[in-house]
Amino acid sequence: MERPAWAPQGIDLSVPSVSRIYDYYLGGSHNFEADRDAGRRAMEAFPGLPKIMQANRAFMRRAVRYAVDQGVTQFLDIGSGIPTFGNVHEVAQAARPGATVVYVDHDPVAVAHSRAVLEGNDRADIVSADLRSPRDILDSEPARRLLDLSRPVALLLIAVLHFLEDSDEPRKSVAELRDALAPGSLLILTHASTDGGPRKPEEGDKVEGVYRNIGSPLIMRPRTEVERFFDGFEPVEPGVVAMPLWRPDGTDDEDDPVIYTGFAGVGRKA
Repeated sequence: MERPAWAPQGIDLSVPSVSRIYDYYLGGSHNFEADRDAGRRAMEAFPGLPKIMQANRAFMRRAVRYAVDQGVTQFLDIGSGIPTFGNVHEVAQAARPGATVVYVDHDPVAVAHSRAVLEGNDRADIVSADLRSPRDILDSEPARRLLDLSRPVALLLIAVLHFLEDSDEPRKSVAELRDALAPGSLLILTHASTDGGPRKPEEGDKVEGVYRNIGSPLIMRPRTEVERFFDGFEPVEPGVVAMPLWRPDGTDDEDDPVIYTGFAGVGRKA
């Protein structure tokens, strides 16, 4: 297999990556055949995944604009993936040119492509780190340079927590990040689930199996467990809801029931 110029040396092109599969769902070009094959199998098991991911991105953009409207102009996006049109820094800096953004991912392609996209932008940067190690994120040079933790920060955990098993202690990681943030900070998250949506639990089991087979767990948590990630945060209306229902702006294809799969929410640290 010929290695594209944008693919860092040392990565195995035959091993699928969660961030590159996500890029495939969104119609991006930074993915390999192994990623596309896994993505096709996931879509067969769980039809409508690309539309769900589009709804996920639309929620993210609405939440970023909400944060800026609330006076929050610092963003920490963990599990940011491969940059696509309308990413956090584009939305935030369009609304407030002085906004700062720190992206975090551990996929080498996501990190390399983010660095290329952000070249020349001195108010946004990327950290190669993992949500399981919050201290590595908070102590990184980009975080120390671009984030003033004495002021509110919007912490984005968009479609990332469902890739951590309970044994990874994801709530502990979220709590450690929460405790490092100033009052008024926001938690913005989305999470996969079949709870309350049009997809059946057995379809969730099938797509979980696809991801498990590529070495990446996918955990469909119920709404009550998703809400627990907001411990220590006051929910912002309308609370934890299906992604299109969080302060809709008419850009979602609201007639397609599949986009009501999974949950989104925003919370404010008191």
